[in-house]
Amino acid sequence: MKKNLTDRYPVEELNEDEDDGTMPDSVQALRNQVVGQKIVNVEKAYAEYEHPDWSFTDRGHGLVLTLDNGKKVFVADTNDCCAYTQVDNFLLNAEHVDHVITGVGTTEEYTRWHIYADYGDMLQLEVGWSCGNPFYYGYGFDIAVIEDYEVTE
Repeated sequence: MKKNLTDRYPVEELNEDEDDGTMPDSVQALRNQVVGQKIVNVEKAYAEYEHPDWSFTDRGHGLVLTLDNGKKVFVADTNDCCAYTQVDNFLLNAEHVDHVITGVGTTEEYTRWHIYADYGDMLQLEVGWSCGNPFYYGYGFDIAVIEDYEVTE
């Protein structure tokens, strides 16, 4: 595992048969949207969003992070045959939300994601994922900014 000086968590390295770089790319996409902001609200949701890699609109379940600048970042679950990525559970540490996000890291082979500030983890995500039949099907989160969504359980 490599450790960046700015990261609280070492960068995880998976076997090339387990991941082709998709999971680190998902972490970076989330990092690009949230670092420098504060979390105002977190909700499981169903939303329509512009697919980040393709020029089409998609819909799906996921997690909406509302930030202090009003931006709503959708962490969209993906499912393609036997490959998938999804947020199973999340834990918001309310005592830390008044701090600015400084990073996003992972542990436990990308199954626990940490959105953190200098003070500690603000939000932890339990993530289920599989590359399926490597690497024929799509997996990894779609990260998109959205306008509207429907809250789900």
